[in-house]
Amino acid sequence: ATTVSDGRVVAGGGAIEVELASRLREYADSVTGREQLAVEAFADSLELVPRVLAENAGLDSIDTLVDLRAAHEAGDEVAGLNVFSGEVEDTFEAGVVEPAHAKEQAVSSATEAANLVLKIDDIIAAGDLSTSGDEDEGGAGGMGGMGGMGGAM
Repeated sequence: ATTVSDGRVVAGGGAIEVELASRLREYADSVTGREQLAVEAFADSLELVPRVLAENAGLDSIDTLVDLRAAHEAGDEVAGLNVFSGEVEDTFEAGVVEPAHAKEQAVSSATEAANLVLKIDDIIAAGDLSTSGDEDEGGAGGMGGMGGMGGAM
């Protein structure tokens, strides 16, 4: 129903994830430090979709991902996996599409979840810094480290 009302679709078969990962890796080259590592890790996580798709189809996920990356590097932005033949092909031509709205929502939710995990990690790291050297209040070996989680439970 969303696709009919929205009228937008994207390439299926893992094509959109491989293309997004490729573009993210290009962007990662323009940043440095931890930010670059985070962008590359996010690109890797996007490629989990075609890997799982290949595994579920009984195909070698590494070979499939290599073939998908090669097709995208050659300029075929809609190259995806045909799970029936095991071949990488133009998914629009094959009629393998996904609702654009659903894909946008999935990527947005994954991004928000990753940001939340990073924020929690920053809070825990800040809590560790503020209690280090304060043995009586939960420093090393104490109940500290979880920023307000110690004390009466």
